[in-house]
Amino acid sequence: MTEKNKGSLVSKDTGKAYASGDGKAFAKRKDPHRGRNLTLTVITSALFIALMVWYQKNAYDHSYAISIIERSAIYAVGAVAMNLLTGFTGLFSLGQAGFMAIGAYVTGVLTIPVTARQSVYYMNGIAPWLEKLHLPMVPAMILGGLAAAGFAALIGIPVLRLKSDYLAIATLGFAEIIRALLAAPMMDTITNGSYGINNIPGYKNMFQPLLIAAVCILVMLLLINSSYGRAFKAIRDDEVAAEAMGINLFRHKELSFVISSFFTGISGGMLACYMRSIDTKTFQVTLTYNVLLIVVLGGIGSVTGSIIGSFLINGGQEWLRFLDEPHAIGAFQIPLFRPGFRMVIYSLLLMIVVLFWRSGIMGNREFSWNLLFQRRRKKKAEGGET
Repeated sequence: MTEKNKGSLVSKDTGKAYASGDGKAFAKRKDPHRGRNLTLTVITSALFIALMVWYQKNAYDHSYAISIIERSAIYAVGAVAMNLLTGFTGLFSLGQAGFMAIGAYVTGVLTIPVTARQSVYYMNGIAPWLEKLHLPMVPAMILGGLAAAGFAALIGIPVLRLKSDYLAIATLGFAEIIRALLAAPMMDTITNGSYGINNIPGYKNMFQPLLIAAVCILVMLLLINSSYGRAFKAIRDDEVAAEAMGINLFRHKELSFVISSFFTGISGGMLACYMRSIDTKTFQVTLTYNVLLIVVLGGIGSVTGSIIGSFLINGGQEWLRFLDEPHAIGAFQIPLFRPGFRMVIYSLLLMIVVLFWRSGIMGNREFSWNLLFQRRRKKKAEGGET
């Protein structure tokens, strides 16, 4: 609902002021629900932190739930990074698995304890210049992200001149090239080739991946809301109009591609520390499809949608595992419950969600308390009319 205020229309729900009929612009008014929204945010954050503290204190009993939360946070970073490129810039890339592989291998190799490297590189040995090189977890992840960004800057020069499906196919091909190079025999002394690497130090507690994920997503959110983010959205909406307004298309596309690859590389490093043992099979094209599924389910162009989608996808895959186990009613053995039935039900649930929410759970909007209460009021109004 709106009310007039000195020639302007002011929404009672959001507090936003709109220009009046005479064309005059008015400043945005303060949100009347700001106090309520702040209170709800503080309460929700406190409850979430309390739940995480409780999980950490009882880590032995809840290790399964903790692993789901950690993996969801890792995939959330990769999904938001992909959304930055696809949802906010309009570039459809399928190279996420390759950039995650770069970040994972750089992080893994640099964080392996020096005393354990001979047992990891037991076939062909380790390169002399790499044998004593060691970094803590976070600097190694940043270096892995920079390596992924550097590679993206190189391949972006020819690739970003393509559009639509051609860009997706080209980036998918480069991702497979990266995976093949990491497993090549000439890389044995660096990446350990097809044998993979292990003895990667894991997280000390569940707050490490959550904090790293929160910082990465916050930085990407600040970028999206900056002048560069507005340029990305302009390119997504209409390249011709954006160029007419003075936006350098290739420069901003390359910047979006590089930044997205940087955070994708960090998510790969986080995945390596989570798994503690990786090889090139970990970064097959199915990994890209999983990240893409999270983006589409959460909503293309929504950061909070990608976060919600990550927790739903990772949690749903694990919480339905009871469907893979045999069940019986008395002496009758139910034939449907067997290995693989979980993915059938999981796929059906995804189809139902996509059919009813074609734009994803959040669409291109971000979560807000105003939006949540507005939906509830709308449902009540519709129920009252009927």
